[in-house]
Amino acid sequence: MSDKAVRIIYWIATGFVALVYLGGAIFYISANEMVTGMYETVLHYPTYLIWPLAGVKIIGAIVILWRPSAFLTDFAYAAMFWHLLLAISAHLNAGDPGWPPALLALVALAVSFLTQNRVRAVKSPHGNVRSGQQA
Repeated sequence: MSDKAVRIIYWIATGFVALVYLGGAIFYISANEMVTGMYETVLHYPTYLIWPLAGVKIIGAIVILWRPSAFLTDFAYAAMFWHLLLAISAHLNAGDPGWPPALLALVALAVSFLTQNRVRAVKSPHGNVRSGQQA
């Protein structure tokens, strides 16, 4: 695949993930009562998680877009990976139909992670998983 195609795919996937995370954080903040109700009645999660999750979602989106260091970016990718896996699991376990956006974001996150080293100047030592090479 050409470098231009990889660059386009990377930015679409990364932009989608950032949009999902920023949109989720804005929703958590602006519709806090609705989110609190969902956490209590549907997911059966403690509501004290809402505000820290909103903050971490904003930070994660900024880090994968800005990429201040390979370490922080890899940490954000890992945190997002586990968050999305747990979100899919929580929604499926609760019988809630809210899992497809998390699944799409997980696929986009994987695409973003696997194409990052061909696009970004700051290379991840873990980004060449597909080729088995280290940066």
